[in-house]
Order: sequence, then structure tokens, then C-alpha cells
Amino acid sequence: MSVSAEALDRLVDGERGRPELALVRDADPDPAGTGRDPEFIRRNQSLLETFASYFNPEVRGIEKLPERGPFLIVGNHNGGATPPDMPILMTEWWKRRGADEPVYGLFHSFFFNLPGVGPTVRKAGGIEADPQAAAKTLRAGGSVVVFPGGDHDVFRPWTERHNIDFAGRTGWIRLALRTGVPIVPAVSCGAHNSVVVLSRGDRLVRWMPHLKLMRVKVMPVMLGLPWGISFGMPTLPLPTKVTVDVGAPIDLAKRFGPDPDVEAIYEELTAEFQATMDRLVAERSS
Repeated sequence: MSVSAEALDRLVDGERGRPELALVRDADPDPAGTGRDPEFIRRNQSLLETFASYFNPEVRGIEKLPERGPFLIVGNHNGGATPPDMPILMTEWWKRRGADEPVYGLFHSFFFNLPGVGPTVRKAGGIEADPQAAAKTLRAGGSVVVFPGGDHDVFRPWTERHNIDFAGRTGWIRLALRTGVPIVPAVSCGAHNSVVVLSRGDRLVRWMPHLKLMRVKVMPVMLGLPWGISFGMPTLPLPTKVTVDVGAPIDLAKRFGPDPDVEAIYEELTAEFQATMDRLVAERSS
């Protein structure tokens, strides 16, 4: 379930303009018209909760979410080929706030091309990681969950498992500026202890042009059952505890002024993400 915002980096400063939000005033479970189906979510919520429960999840700070959208939830991505970040966050969200709230997740286009998978992802609120689609969803009044580091982040080597690494991608910041929505940080700690990534395989993927056509930029080398050494194939996740810490909303215009420096925002916010991660890691150590 690798989720990416790398496509959002195609946004340029000239595209931002003034925010023109068309907020939905009446409750609408799918204001963006993507096919999101709350009944489908309710019917299958227990399955996702079962998967999430393997990671002994704890979600803190859901009460900090704005009362209603639109807003952009930004998280770090962990866990290799079977990342639990979104299932853990969303199952807790649905339990606390219900499935009718229009919340969407950005997914790599690869998933929408898999037979039988694309329609399921859409019914659960998945939309393809595209800047225009994300902006349309926010302007319709929906909220969007994005993991900017995408496959680069989710396949961090074991030695970097406690690092926040969005690979310098700033599309999420440009999207928030373009639409005028606040950013809500959601830092996840622990899921990357469940997978042993030896290498992202950046060089390996160069010899696999078919993956480039699918916008896949890594061919990770992992250690784990049942394969021993795996080249991109999912491994059985090791037992671990995952904590997701949801922070207070960040109004970029209010905090950084009317003409912000995107790179400066990136450095400041990712440093704050890292500080939260360091705090969560320190809790585990103690």
C-alpha cells in the first residue's frame, strides 16, 4: 500500500495562485466524486482492524484534527511492502469520527492498475497521487492523507529506520499553499522495526525498464521470511508496536507569511517531524 506524493512535485510556484476553496456545507461522504463508499468501509473495517492489530497500535492526538475538512494529513511511511501506517491511522479515525467523513488517501498509480485492486482502493477512499486530483479533492471539502516519501521512505534501510526522509519532495507543501488548507502532521514510529531492508535497490531498478514504466523507482533488497533474501517480494512483518502521533494543524500562511519559501518550510517542518520521531524512539528506549 505504498502511498506517494512524488507526483505533487510537478506543481510549480506559478500554479499556486490564490486559494479557491469550494467547501461542502452539507454532509457528503464523497464530495470529490471518486467512488468512495462509506458502506463498503463499514463492511470491511473489521478486516483492516485485524491487520492493524498485529502491530499493537496506539494512535495519539486524533482529537487535534480539525472538526471538519478540508485539511492535508502528512505522514512518514514505514514497513516495506506491507506498510501499516494508513490502516492504523484510518481504522482509529473511523472508530472515533465515523466512515462518512470524506477522507481520502493518495496511492501510487501502480495499485490502480492491479486487477481487482483499483476498484477496492477507490471504494475505501483511495485516489491516484496526482496534484490536480488532490487539489480537486481538497477544494471539494475532502481531507487528504499523503506520505510524501513514498517508496523512497517506505523502503529505508534498517540503519535509517528512525529517520524522516521525504527525499526532498515538496509537493505536499505546494499543495497546501495552493489550496490554502492546513497541514496536520502524523508521525509513525515502530512500523519500520517490522522489516529488515538492506538496500532500496536504486541501482537494480535501472536494469528493469518495465518498473520505470510503472513509476517504480526502487527494487528493495530485504531480509525476512519466507524468502530469506527478498527482491521486492513482501516478507512476513516482525512483531512490533506502532505509535502514530497526530500533531496540531499548521496554517502555513499564518506561520510563514504571504510569500513563503517552500524549501525553508520543508526544512522546518521535516525537522519538527524528526523531533517527534526522536521523542517516540526515546520513549521506547526508556
